Amino acid sequence: MGVDPLHLRHVLSRYPTGVTIVGTRHRPLGVCGLTVNAFTSVSLEPPMVLVCVDRSSNTHGCIEAAGLFSVNVLSAGQAALAVRFAQKRDDKFDGVPYREGEGGVPLIEGASAWVEARVEAAFDGGDHTIFLAHVLRAEQSDEPPLVFHRGSYARLDGDAPPGTDAVTDPDAVTDPAARER
Repeated sequence: MGVDPLHLRHVLSRYPTGVTIVGTRHRPLGVCGLTVNAFTSVSLEPPMVLVCVDRSSNTHGCIEAAGLFSVNVLSAGQAALAVRFAQKRDDKFDGVPYREGEGGVPLIEGASAWVEARVEAAFDGGDHTIFLAHVLRAEQSDEPPLVFHRGSYARLDGDAPPGTDAVTDPDAVTDPAARER
């Protein structure tokens, strides 16, 4: 007996996620991209990430062809971009300030962080392709990230919940077991 897709979507909406725009170059000219929340770090040594991209998206074929992509971690003030890039349209980047990274991948100005990556492998993931990629470059800004939870966009203020001893600086983690979490 299968799980109803709408029910599963509702259940999974309880898991807060970051909001990214995955972009790549579009041949022969231009760039393309889409909103993705299925993004994660895989390994620090070697540096690897993965993104899951819907096969029916316009950007899917661009990533396959280019073999490179960027992950733009949207900042709290960029919810309108998340909505825009979730739509099927050809003019997503019109008027969006960005600079070009490795191989022409778009790095959106004002993002909280950026990753530039080269596809190492692609795996079937149902209606999505899982792109495993080697990180070529990574940058961050001081902008707080945008998050998605229960069907709405929100921001993180960076404050730890009361009664916790949350580590706010990942560089301060010296216990190797703590880094494995």
